Amino acid sequence: MSEQPSVSAAQHVEEFRASFTAGQQRELAKRLTTFLAQYSHLTDSFIIEFFTENLWQTLPSPWQAVLQDLSYPQTARLLLDASHNEDRRYPSVWPLSLLAFRATAHALAFPRECRPDRGRVAGSQRPDEFLENQSQSSLLGHIFRKHVKPKKQHEIRKLGTLVKQLCDQTGCRRVVDVGSGQGHLSRFLSFGLGLSVTAIEADHTLAAMAAKYDGELLWTLEKEKQKKSCSFPPPEARSVPRHIAGWVNPKASWEAFIKQLKYANHGMEGAQTSCGPSKKRRADLTQTPQTGGLWLSSDRSEREQMLSEGSCCSDIQTFSEEGRDAEETRLLDYPDFVLTGLHACGDLSATLLRHFVSCPQVRGITSVACCYMKITTKENPTPPGLISPPTPLTPGAEAVPLEFGYPMSSWVRGLPGHQLSYKAREGACHAVEDYKRRLVEESQLLRTHCYRAMLETFIRDARPDLRRAGIQTIKKAHLLAFTEYARLGLPRVGLPPDLALDQERVAAMLKQQSKVVVYFTLSLLLAPVVETLVLLDRMIYLKENGLDSQLIPLFNPNFSPRNFVLVALKPSR
Repeated sequence: MSEQPSVSAAQHVEEFRASFTAGQQRELAKRLTTFLAQYSHLTDSFIIEFFTENLWQTLPSPWQAVLQDLSYPQTARLLLDASHNEDRRYPSVWPLSLLAFRATAHALAFPRECRPDRGRVAGSQRPDEFLENQSQSSLLGHIFRKHVKPKKQHEIRKLGTLVKQLCDQTGCRRVVDVGSGQGHLSRFLSFGLGLSVTAIEADHTLAAMAAKYDGELLWTLEKEKQKKSCSFPPPEARSVPRHIAGWVNPKASWEAFIKQLKYANHGMEGAQTSCGPSKKRRADLTQTPQTGGLWLSSDRSEREQMLSEGSCCSDIQTFSEEGRDAEETRLLDYPDFVLTGLHACGDLSATLLRHFVSCPQVRGITSVACCYMKITTKENPTPPGLISPPTPLTPGAEAVPLEFGYPMSSWVRGLPGHQLSYKAREGACHAVEDYKRRLVEESQLLRTHCYRAMLETFIRDARPDLRRAGIQTIKKAHLLAFTEYARLGLPRVGLPPDLALDQERVAAMLKQQSKVVVYFTLSLLLAPVVETLVLLDRMIYLKENGLDSQLIPLFNPNFSPRNFVLVALKPSR
């Protein structure tokens, strides 16, 4: 089931490299910051405050006049459709400022469609590999589909193939997969593509699950081997992924990162054994994480000591003082590897890029980012949802780091208006293609933003001090009348479910639902622009450190909204 390198992906890399110089990167960053600063009132607005902050009135009057009566399909076609359609028909004459806004937003954002999907017949939302079976990729071996949702099947196949390309180009056979979760990518890289993989995951439960799934796969291979129907080499000839349950500290040095890998590998020596056919062995593989390659440190005092020393991982073995100097001299002896992170959250992607720049052993990287709102910035060094270490750091280690997740590059840091608010970065995580599809289909789901904005007005009436309180998702809210929606939502903020609602106000606000949708669409139009600036900043950072990079829209954006992979290689030694 070994995958062949993706020719189209490789061609796209070369095309991107040839058409995007360092000077063009810097110029694009200037245009992005200027444009986003001009429309920060859109990126920074909260749609739930549509009524309480009178957001519609913040739009220029000529915009209001032409946008207020758009149908949902018109909103999708005239605002979110990035194609250069000369037959685009406007129901009225749009002001030049609105046309310029729309055109500039599309022109500045990186193209999101992956090469094989360009020119596809409209209406086909799923990748071709799922046309025969919507839950089973036809291009991925059956043993890699178990426990894996279709979206993840698509991602691990395409990213795994790209990682294999980088390994071939760099001569590396080792891969370090950070933020590996349940190990789906690691298994494909190891068993499917024959690479030696070390997987790092902060969640001990997920790391243990990954080891269990490794054991199940080995057992399946053994059974197929006995039936003489297995197309894979025997398990003995393959390297089982090595799983580390630990937290990658963004404040730690690359040396600490290498120590983490060295000691984890040392601790797992002898654990990578092949599976046999016995029932006892099968129980070991599926129930004992250590047998599947997971090595855990259970000593709490040991974990706290390593964290207090600013170590890269919370769960690695300690070593004696006498051996420290010798260990330092052996760091450079660690073998070369390719670093990868599939949807590495928040600052984790930035941390991996810094390790790539600084660590001599990292010869290549593929970085797929997500959760931009969790990125640290100078203005917001501790954003909501920021991942904290599993145990408290000592007081001396709690200082705010000098390096933030954004901006990474000196160039972007020096540009006026480069700041991105938490809301702007959160908006960059939205699925534009999914919302466009809802507009085209005139989905009832579109009413939920209006409902939440309406509820905000009644919450503020009763509790003026309560702003943007968390309601959480109300199941099937789009199928409810607003009064029922309010009855379910009000208790979640400590208000009585039978709070009196002015029905005339309710009716008046419901009539403005199309305006709520249009306003949200305007802000959503800027989401890819914000994402472009964040990713471009990382490319410029790499260039400032003498490294070229390419940004590839690798996944189908209808299937995987965070579909960009940042790829970089170091020159041969």
